[in-house]
Amino acid sequence: MKESIKKQAQQLLTKDGIFTAIQHVVPQQKLSETAGRLAASNNPFVKKAFVSMFAKAYGITLDEYGRKNLSDFKSFNDFFTRELAKDARPINDTANGIVSPADGVISQIGYIEQDQLLQAKGRYYAVGHLLADTDNKDADYYSAGSFATVYLAPSNYHRVHMPFDGKLIETRYVPGALFSVNNVTAQNVPDLFARNERLVCIFETQHGRAAVVLVGAMIVAGIETVATGKIERSDSIQTLAHNLTLNKGDELGRFYLGSTAIVVMPKSAGVEWSKTMQSGSAVQMGQLLGIANK
Repeated sequence: MKESIKKQAQQLLTKDGIFTAIQHVVPQQKLSETAGRLAASNNPFVKKAFVSMFAKAYGITLDEYGRKNLSDFKSFNDFFTRELAKDARPINDTANGIVSPADGVISQIGYIEQDQLLQAKGRYYAVGHLLADTDNKDADYYSAGSFATVYLAPSNYHRVHMPFDGKLIETRYVPGALFSVNNVTAQNVPDLFARNERLVCIFETQHGRAAVVLVGAMIVAGIETVATGKIERSDSIQTLAHNLTLNKGDELGRFYLGSTAIVVMPKSAGVEWSKTMQSGSAVQMGQLLGIANK
């Protein structure tokens, strides 16, 4: 017992431990709301300062984007959710292919062990919890299915696209914490993706019912989808019905500052992930992740 307490204390005193501990005490919501107001500001001085500093800090160029000058953007949010140039991201057309929903890095990719998804080495969380499943039907349905978690760094393109063809039938906004979702936090905060604020999108597909989860994070000013518009934060789960057909590669939504997108497929999809896709692999939106019913 004493050894366990000593080990936990040693972990807390590391740089990663201190970074994680700070996130437990900072006012996450207030910080994100303040950042959101500044990011949405059309004041030319605020916009110019934020955009230029951010672009310089993260080495962002506009070579792949539709607008080529930093002065073309109306606000920091407009810059952050900037659109790609036409054909900048070809969508892989492999039959039954599942493509990456976003630019970023694969945090984890694999199969749901019973009802558990891998968050980081040695850490798992429940699919029913992630999807805000109140009647336990999702936990049973996705048991032994598959998943892919894509982390979007601040420098990435921040629109999320469809990884498959499907009909959006339901969205669930789930209030929650706003921990950072980088690798350090994933390794140190239990149930990270199932604790953070998120928007669960449920689809009917030829492979069964599938989900794409947009997970919020520290300083993320909001989540938006083509079906809901920008989500208004609340203290309770918001469930909406939809009937919107989207094709693979179509825009689904966007983040106002960086976060994570998780693709969840049922066992019936029989997904086989590409062997080249592993934790730490850089991916681009539209790139093939795996094939269903192979």
